Formats: sequence, C-alpha cells, structure tokens
Amino acid sequence: MRELKILGVVTFFTAVLYWGVEPFAHTQLHPHVHAPDYTYEDTDDVRAGKTGNVAAGKSLIVDQYQCQSCHSMTVDGKTIGASMDLGVMTPDLTTAGLIYNDRYLAAFIADPAKAAQVAHKFEDGAMHPMTKLDLNYDGTFGDDDAQAVADIVAFLKSIAPAELTNKEVFADACQRCHSIKYGDYYGGSMAAKGDVSKYMGTTPPDLSQYIRSRSKGYLHEFINEPAKHLEGTAMPRVGLTHEAEDQIVTYMEEVGDSKKAEREDLGPKFLAYLAIFAIFAFLWKAKIWREVH
Repeated sequence: MRELKILGVVTFFTAVLYWGVEPFAHTQLHPHVHAPDYTYEDTDDVRAGKTGNVAAGKSLIVDQYQCQSCHSMTVDGKTIGASMDLGVMTPDLTTAGLIYNDRYLAAFIADPAKAAQVAHKFEDGAMHPMTKLDLNYDGTFGDDDAQAVADIVAFLKSIAPAELTNKEVFADACQRCHSIKYGDYYGGSMAAKGDVSKYMGTTPPDLSQYIRSRSKGYLHEFINEPAKHLEGTAMPRVGLTHEAEDQIVTYMEEVGDSKKAEREDLGPKFLAYLAIFAIFAFLWKAKIWREVH
C-alpha cells in the first residue's frame, strides 16, 4: 500500500507539472496555426473561369515565351531545355501539371513572387527570377492574360505523367534546394541539385531526419505554407496538391524512419513483457517481505 501511495503522489505532481508546462509550450513556443489549405483559396483566381486550350498553351510556352530557355520539359516524347544555364536547378515542367494545384499554378504563372509568398524578398527594385506573365507587355493583367494562363495550365496538365513515385515527387518538388542524403547515402543521387549555396547565399537543410525532429502535422503545415511557422522566410510556398504533399512526407518517413513499422510492432510485445515482469516482481516482494509486513 505504501508503494501505491508513493506512486499516486509522484503521478499527481507529474500531472500538475505537465498540465502547467504543456499549454505554455503549445500556445507560446509553438502557437496554433490554421490547417493546411490545399484549395489555395487565398491565391487570386486569375483564370476567372476560362477554359484552357492545350495547343494554344503549347504555342505560348514553346514558341512565344520559350520557357525551355530556363526550364526543361518533355514534350511529344522529347526532352527540351537546359536547366543549369542560370546556375541553379529551375523546375522541370513535365510534372508540374500533376504535383501542383491548378489554382496555385495559375496564380504562380501570373505573379510568381505573390503566389509563392516571397514578395517581401523582392522589394526596392529587386525582381523575382521568373517574370510576371504580361501577354501585351502593358504592365496590366487583362482578359488575354487570363486566357493565356488557362491555356498554359491546360498544356502543363496534358504533358504530365499519370503518376509518380514518392521519390520522384520529392525530387521534383524539393530536391532543387534540399538534399535528403540518407535516400542514397553512398551514391549521392539525393543531394541538392547544383551549387545551391552560391545562388541562395546559404545551404538549405538536409531533410533526412526531419520526419523525426518534426511531427507529420508540422511538416504538412510548413510545406503547405512555410510563412505560417516561419514569418519572413525565404522558402517559397510551392503549391503542392494534397496527394503530392502526402507522397513527400511518406518518402521522408521511408528515408528517415525506415524502422518505424518494426518498432511499432515490437512496442506491444515489450509492454506485455514489462507487465508480466511487474507481476512476478510484486509476487516475489510479497513472498520475501510477508513476515516483516
């Protein structure tokens, strides 16, 4: 009975301490943010109900704007463009129509800095590396521009593959800046593309163990909208679909916590062992100390 009283006292004070510290940690050190928004309703609906034309979108991308000058893409089974000419790995557009949300993709084409929530990094005359879409070069976004955006999005969706592996989604969405070295430790294929530090001024963190140092919920919130957790960050909002983001987090778990299933399977067995051991320990104590008590 004495041991039970001691256990009760320890449990009580531990609970009081936890109850006092945990709310502070969650409200002050890690404040609540709104849930991830995969509809991107806060971005401008720049297409304004326009129906995209694939052929027109192809003409805009390949002929008029010549996006392949910076971006690579696979069109009609042929890969065009060179991504390293600017000293940084610009996105390959082949998968853009699959992994990025349609509304976000349209808003990004119209105004990259605004859609990516990095406009604060391009003030005082500084320009985003990708210019705004301005079909008539008049500094305004009109009806023709809205149709052009709809056409480009339709074309990007038409060349996108039906599906990608978790690793491929991570490579397309994250690996231009971030490495995940544990994904191929000796081969080095999962290192960041190009010399990112020269372009960005610093080396973005390796993501191999982020699944363990952050929670899944935090990763989803941060990937969906980095500024919610890190105000003023230079990391852009990338506009992934819910499915693509799930694949990225799943891949991070496959790399950074590959033994999770085995660990979770062992947990109940270990707890059962402790319970049985506790019963034997109690019976042994009762036998040895029966006469004293």
